[in-house]
Amino acid sequence: MKRDIRFSEKLLLAGFSFILLFMIVQDWVPLGSLNDVQAIAEDRSFNELFLVTLIGVVQILLLMTFVVIFIGKRYPIWIKLWLVIHQICIFAGVLIDWWIPYFFGYGAEQRVERYNQMFGDTHSFLPELNGIVPNTLHTMFHTTLLICIILTIYIMVTDSRKTR
Repeated sequence: MKRDIRFSEKLLLAGFSFILLFMIVQDWVPLGSLNDVQAIAEDRSFNELFLVTLIGVVQILLLMTFVVIFIGKRYPIWIKLWLVIHQICIFAGVLIDWWIPYFFGYGAEQRVERYNQMFGDTHSFLPELNGIVPNTLHTMFHTTLLICIILTIYIMVTDSRKTR
C-alpha cells in the first residue's frame, strides 16, 4: 500500500526530532549560554539526571514510533487519542513547572531559588516575572511541543477526511 505522507506529518516528525535532541542534550552537553550543565549537575545526582533523560527520551521515541508506523496511512482511534493525550500531559507539566509560576506566581516561591541556580546563567529573552525567567532553550522546547500538539490535532482531524 502506497503511503500518502503529508507535509504536516513531516513537520510533526521534525518537531519530535528537535524535542528528542533537546531531551538528550539539555542536561549533558554544554551549549554555551543556552544551558549550564555544571549548575544542573550540582543540583541533581547522576542517577536523577540519567532517569529524567531516559524517561523523556523513551516518551518521545514512543510518540515518534507511532507516527512512523502510521505515517501516510489512516491512524487508528487509539493512536490518535494516545498521541494527543500524551503530548497534552507533557505540556500540562510544562505549564505547571514553568508558565503558571512565571505568569501568575502560583508555586513560584518554591521554584525561584532552584531555577536561578540551574538556569540563572543561561540565555533568556523574556523579562523576569515572579522571580522566574524561562530560558531560551526551554522556551524553544515548550514552543515546539505546543506546535507538535497543534500539528497532531490537525493531522488527526484531517485524517478522518482522507479518502482511500
